[in-house]
Amino acid sequence: MKQVLKNERGMALALAIVALVVVGALIAGAFFSGTQEQRVAENVRRVQASFGVAEQGVYDVIRGWPTKALTYNVLYQYPAAPAAADSVLIVRTTAASKTGSYNGRLYKFNDENYLIDMSAQDTMSLAGRIRGGGASQRVGLLARIRPLQLNAEASLTAGGGIVAAGNASIDGNDHQPTGWAGCPPLDSAKAGIRIEDSATVSASGHPTILGNPPVLKDPTLTDSSFSHYGDVTYTQLAAQATITLAASNFSNSIAPVITNGACDLTVLTNWGSPTTPTGACGSYFPIIHITGNGAVINGQEGQGILLVDGSLSVQGGFQFFGIVIIKGSLKTAGSGGTPAHFWGTVETQDTVAFTDTTTNISGSANLLYSKCAILKALNATGFGTMMRSRGWVQLY
Repeated sequence: MKQVLKNERGMALALAIVALVVVGALIAGAFFSGTQEQRVAENVRRVQASFGVAEQGVYDVIRGWPTKALTYNVLYQYPAAPAAADSVLIVRTTAASKTGSYNGRLYKFNDENYLIDMSAQDTMSLAGRIRGGGASQRVGLLARIRPLQLNAEASLTAGGGIVAAGNASIDGNDHQPTGWAGCPPLDSAKAGIRIEDSATVSASGHPTILGNPPVLKDPTLTDSSFSHYGDVTYTQLAAQATITLAASNFSNSIAPVITNGACDLTVLTNWGSPTTPTGACGSYFPIIHITGNGAVINGQEGQGILLVDGSLSVQGGFQFFGIVIIKGSLKTAGSGGTPAHFWGTVETQDTVAFTDTTTNISGSANLLYSKCAILKALNATGFGTMMRSRGWVQLY
């Protein structure tokens, strides 16, 4: 048989080509894997950057609450009727860190609780330089109102003497204002009048003082009780006032003002509409600061927190719902056929800086304790703060 010689010329080239293909595939796989790892890492970085921007946006809302309190507090409970505002748009804002921007909405759930819904993107994602559109994050934070720490233990708390005359009534039993919704259950009876140990209460005519007890002499009541409310002082509270007015004779000028169907917050004598709680000004509870001494109010109505640097005289049928803190003394006369001059709680320091240090409740004036009016005023004038726990959620 003829012998066949094996010719292996050209095998080296074939092997080299196979090796190149295999090595090329390995290199391509390594490049692909490395690219994917890089993209994953980049996306994670963008997600974290966007999340950080969203967190900045949420906390910026909390920090800026005092400057927007008036806007936030007058919102209606979500979901509100179509004509009522139940949320506020947070316009797109560049984060202070310059790492991106955020926008969202703030919703009001009730008088105490809000939801901040915030979306954000980092700078590179916003610029469109990331393949696939980049990253974005949406977070939510439940915020609550941090109200003033006010020790409301009576319908009327006074640092000096009190004179009750005529048919006046000072009642420490809890009263719910007519037509108000969302009020808590009636509270146990408070004292009608709370005074210092050295102060006195005198009566003439047929006044009525009700409560448990009708008159409480409190040894812990001092001048600081009228100036410090937790970690907030009277001066700090006055500095946060929505409305500041010099003491004068406000004759029938304190009344709600509605312009084009909306509550006109630019009018300084518009203090809300407590007798029409479902009206345009029904959710408006301002902090009113009256500077000077000798203010006189004669009609109509207001609500919120009223701070008076001097003495105050109330006449006619004026009604105020909420908290009244007076550095001087209070004088009332008549009621004009209205149920009460004050719903909530009244504090008069009767400071010796003024000539008259005696609060005089006369005529047919009524002072009614109202837990609902107090809480509504505190919740509507307080500032937002984070929940102590379980307040954060990631939204999708």
